[in-house]
Amino acid sequence: MQPPLAPSYSSGLVWFRRDLRAQDQAALYHALTQCQHVHCAFVFDRDILDPLPRKDRRVEFIRESLVELDTALRGLAGHERAGLIVVHAVAAEVIPGLAQALGVQAVFANHDDEPQALARDSTVRTRLAAQGRAFHTFKDHTILERNEVLTQVGNPYSVFTPYKNAWLKKINPFYLSSYPVERYAARLAPRPEGLGQPVPTLDALGFLPTELAQLKIPVGSQGAHQLLNDFLERIDRYDDARNFPAIKGPSYLSVHLRFGTISPRLLARTALERVRQGSPGAATWLSELIWRDFYFQILYHHPHVVGQSFKPAYDNIAWETGPAADALFAAWCEGRTGYPLVDAAMAQINQTGYMHNRLRMVVASFLVKDLGLDWRRGEAYFALQLNDYDLSANNGGWQWASSSGCDAQPYFRIFNPVSQSEKFDPDGKFIRRYLPLLAGLPNAALHAPWKAKPLELQGAGVQLGGNYPLPIVDHEAARQQTLARYAMVKASA
Repeated sequence: MQPPLAPSYSSGLVWFRRDLRAQDQAALYHALTQCQHVHCAFVFDRDILDPLPRKDRRVEFIRESLVELDTALRGLAGHERAGLIVVHAVAAEVIPGLAQALGVQAVFANHDDEPQALARDSTVRTRLAAQGRAFHTFKDHTILERNEVLTQVGNPYSVFTPYKNAWLKKINPFYLSSYPVERYAARLAPRPEGLGQPVPTLDALGFLPTELAQLKIPVGSQGAHQLLNDFLERIDRYDDARNFPAIKGPSYLSVHLRFGTISPRLLARTALERVRQGSPGAATWLSELIWRDFYFQILYHHPHVVGQSFKPAYDNIAWETGPAADALFAAWCEGRTGYPLVDAAMAQINQTGYMHNRLRMVVASFLVKDLGLDWRRGEAYFALQLNDYDLSANNGGWQWASSSGCDAQPYFRIFNPVSQSEKFDPDGKFIRRYLPLLAGLPNAALHAPWKAKPLELQGAGVQLGGNYPLPIVDHEAARQQTLARYAMVKASA
């Protein structure tokens, strides 16, 4: 990461996207080492924002993180005139226009391998080239990406374990070292007159405040590092604690990884250090960081997974459709399935924008293999609700649950929502937190209220089919239907 002897450009523009931090930021570092003067910008892209509902926790999270980023950039520069230029427009149009207005010779950004982003970047590259300006992009959102981990014959991996082994074999300090942005921060340029306004308010962007503050979700790089420091005190127990939604097991860093308020290199470096000290929890957490890289390279090499199954034969599955299927989907979305763990998990995502990873697998399996509904319906609902929504991981997770993806669970593996509840929420703490109506039921009845004794239901104030639904499907019957549905596809594959 040694910089060139002298800057290549007199001025450049850093376009922040999913990398909202001032430290260890690849595009910012490369711009500072290649340009005498560096401007920084973020675009609230109308192509992304306009279709969203007017209350969206992610927009508020981005907005609050940008306020911190703007302050950090001014602090690095050492003068108040520096900072972030923030605009609300169509990014593919405004970035070339902003580059021209600033008179920069090059625009710097970090890779984004989502198909829509690649198309946008291609348009930007073409428009900048027509102006005689360069467009440089860099790896920053992952540790290893694209073609950095390939099989011995040069093909991308489609099975995780050999990918992980190759990833671990390849990783070294070069891939994990930080970009020393601070060393060249004096090259951060003052914002021109008229472009130095504060970060727009939610109201100016056409959005309403959400419950982000009430949920106490830390924002920005400072919030991310607070979460990391807290997690490091309990990381050694992560391998077991991560499975129980009622306890504080996860790192809660997924939204920060999504928007780049913390460096994935820092997290992988930290995890590896703890693994070398013998921490089983750190080893499990590192595997999940590697899964993240794995799904990104799947999306890059197999963009057809957006909207289609990784395994084409699974697109022939005859999913349930029509008004009855729509009613089942609505009940799943609204947490009215009659299975308490599923309903509590859906209450969690609807109320907070977060869902525990174990529960993501349970509710996905329930939608696809109990209700017989297309996994794409669940994927789209998660995309709308999750604070940490990332196309590659969301798509990968849903295809894993539906057995249609790479290295997915076998089609005959079907989570039992009751046994999952009994195993991972044995005391019902999670269920009672999100379904207070059922709080009065004894533990033995809480996981399957339809099996409860009449006096237990009466004492708890629970009326099955009244204030709490009866199960919308019989699990064992649904299981047999799913086995038949998938067996037909397997036979024709």
